[in-house]
Amino acid sequence: MNQGKKINSQVQIRNKRAKFEFQLNDYFIAGLVLTGTEIKSIRQGKATIQDAYCVFEKKELWVQGMHISAYDPGSHNNHEPTRKRKLLLNKSELKKLLKISKDVGVTIIPLRLFINARGKAKLEFATGKGKKLYDKRQDIRKKDEQREIGGSR
Repeated sequence: MNQGKKINSQVQIRNKRAKFEFQLNDYFIAGLVLTGTEIKSIRQGKATIQDAYCVFEKKELWVQGMHISAYDPGSHNNHEPTRKRKLLLNKSELKKLLKISKDVGVTIIPLRLFINARGKAKLEFATGKGKKLYDKRQDIRKKDEQREIGGSR
């Protein structure tokens, strides 16, 4: 089937600030509904999920704020870089996420955009609550202590 074609599964676009700014709880992986030029741009690594977040609209989960750059060889068929994109999950996962997201202060944060072994774009996301400033200071202090312990060996 895919003879001669080598799938580039090295694409790993991460949201590095998410673990620092949020206390993450439940993790999920979902497929994305994309156009042809969007998947080509993702395979080139031209996407960011730093400002992205997920919202429910009519019992469907959508990711907003994800920026996928326009595909250079694309013509008038190019996509809008910051349009909202539908996430593909089964009903039980959607019900669970909807129930969790109704709690006050809970957000759904994209963590990683990647290409799986079959060549499909997937989005890993988690539910989480925003950290306070003192929580962030505690995390920095723990990292510094671990670094000192590791460096003294």
